[in-house]
Amino acid sequence: MENEHEYNAKVFKAFSDPNRLLILKMLQYGERCACEILDDLAISQSTLSHHMKILCDSGIVNYRRHGKWMLYSLNQENCQSARNFLTEITSMKDLCDINEPRQIC
Repeated sequence: MENEHEYNAKVFKAFSDPNRLLILKMLQYGERCACEILDDLAISQSTLSHHMKILCDSGIVNYRRHGKWMLYSLNQENCQSARNFLTEITSMKDLCDINEPRQIC
């Protein structure tokens, strides 16, 4: 079972590729078929499959089969969790929030 830090690392790995970011932007407008995503990107079907596996394994993207087609959409709950985590780790904290006194080098 993965811990919170392993999960967040997996999510941000999913965000760390330009093609995956383009795919996420496409999915902002709703569910898309793999063939539609492929038409908009200059990548092979196997490369798309690789990217979609990473996005789906991270939990940021949902998938479902409709006949012979794979349909993808954003997982709103996990996207919100990623936003919350990014806000949390990029927010300055007051020194009083630390349990131990800070030593100045």
